[in-house]
Amino acid sequence: MGVSSRSTAARQPLSLRDVVDKYRQLSGGFGKPLALAAFGLSVEETERVFGIFDEDYHISRFFHFSLEPAAAERAVQTYRINGFPQSHLALDTEIESIL
Repeated sequence: MGVSSRSTAARQPLSLRDVVDKYRQLSGGFGKPLALAAFGLSVEETERVFGIFDEDYHISRFFHFSLEPAAAERAVQTYRINGFPQSHLALDTEIESIL
């Protein structure tokens, strides 16, 4: 049971709370761009999870995706979030109002 529970848990997508908590921990505060790669997800999972949040108006208004201009030169991982290349995310403080 322990192994299958872990396997199931490993497949659970990050919740909005998980994303916000991890973002704050890794970025040091709201409004600071954080590489999407820092979330430690596969390319497919990053694109899926953040694509879902990007499609939700109540969430996406607090998400600010960006593509680092020198991403290719600096070998920064890029992702296609709803068809657009992105490498970083900054969150507004106000996202806490919907948690």
